[in-house]
Amino acid sequence: MTNLSSESALETGGLGGHPRGLNVLFFTELWERFSYYGMRAILILFMVAPAVQGGLGFSVEKASDIYGWYTMCVYLTSIPGGFIADRIIGARKAILLGGIIIALGHFTMIIPNLTGFYGGMLLIVLGTGLLKPNISTMVGRLYHANDPRRDAGFSIFYMGINMGATMSPIVCGYLAQSEGFKKILAQVGIPGEASWHFGFAAAGVGMCIGLAHLVMQWRVLDKIGGKFEAEAVQDKLDETNSTAPKSMFTPDEWKKLGALLCLFVFNALFWSIYEQGGSSLNLFADKCTNNSLFGFNFESSWLQAFQPVYVILLAPVFSWLWIKLSEKQPSSPGKFALGLLFLGLGIAIMVPAAILTAQGKVSPLFLITVYFVETIGELCLSPVGLSTVTKLAPARLASLTMGGWFVSTAIGNKMAGYFSGFFHAGSSDQMVFLFGAMAVAAIGAAACLAALTPMIKKLMGSVK
Repeated sequence: MTNLSSESALETGGLGGHPRGLNVLFFTELWERFSYYGMRAILILFMVAPAVQGGLGFSVEKASDIYGWYTMCVYLTSIPGGFIADRIIGARKAILLGGIIIALGHFTMIIPNLTGFYGGMLLIVLGTGLLKPNISTMVGRLYHANDPRRDAGFSIFYMGINMGATMSPIVCGYLAQSEGFKKILAQVGIPGEASWHFGFAAAGVGMCIGLAHLVMQWRVLDKIGGKFEAEAVQDKLDETNSTAPKSMFTPDEWKKLGALLCLFVFNALFWSIYEQGGSSLNLFADKCTNNSLFGFNFESSWLQAFQPVYVILLAPVFSWLWIKLSEKQPSSPGKFALGLLFLGLGIAIMVPAAILTAQGKVSPLFLITVYFVETIGELCLSPVGLSTVTKLAPARLASLTMGGWFVSTAIGNKMAGYFSGFFHAGSSDQMVFLFGAMAVAAIGAAACLAALTPMIKKLMGSVK
């Protein structure tokens, strides 16, 4: 990607010697992800909980289907969100507007009926479509095209995402599921089964904190958050290519978009399995796991915090590793292949766990280990994918291309909901088949991508 802010690319006043704007985007995304993952941690559990417990009483199949549609649409709206930012209001205003709509969505889910439930999810979908692709694009704009700090910067940004994702299942899960909090509600005359809606409200509060921080640091993003940048780059391209035949994309841009399309397919597969954490693995934690460790009892949703904790611990290691390896580090498609390999090895651990459920509830150490191995795969693939998009995307369509990238994540999330519908806590054989098939698919995809890596590298040209 052509750098849109060469001045900020030289800055070193931010986190770890990165541009100062990374600090602002880091903390804004932290609180937005707090809101998203807080709601996600309790969403499917709320849908399958009986009405007498304050839930919706949906079947696993119906709840998984709704979960899949919701998480798909959250990312699918990134395309119009990216277009609006690129052509109409700019990335910074899109982030602010999106955050406001997200907060309204979480607070709408406080309403204890289906209208509030579906209406709230719709608002969150629309708001996230405005915020998600544009904040990632702005991180990319902090660096010039060959800045060696870029992948490391995205790893730091990714750590911010996961700091929010660590806190939110604990806070929102406690409010939604804890018997202790339900007793507190009962003491003030509020039915205990209303606790789910306090969990949704806490997610909204988190988004409001993120918005407040963004507004306070608004001017720091002056050079990288405006619509005018896309127009300026287009004008420069028009001047440079004034004598060239008019075309939507140059031959080099077509090749880079072809490389993105290849990675698009593998990205969708990755998220179809990884997102079991919020669906089938979340249900496994609730129905099949003894949620007690070293004498400490905890809510099933708290296990959702382990993945982001691992990211926080490992992201600095990966950031250091990519910088240390410099030109010797694996290419972007090579890192993708490693990500899929570790994902497959992680979900494979669920096969013996599923077998043991025939004898009763299993130790939470199974899920804790699964999440650790999958997180290694996530750090090889997800932040690298965001970084690669910002390097390969045509500069005049940066946010729109990022929105297109999130379509692959959207497809993966919908597939995750579909796969989760086959989860049945009472059938160990069916769980073995479900988790085993996903493990084989991920490892097979890793081998396939490794074989395709030389071709994809040629399409990427000078981009690593």
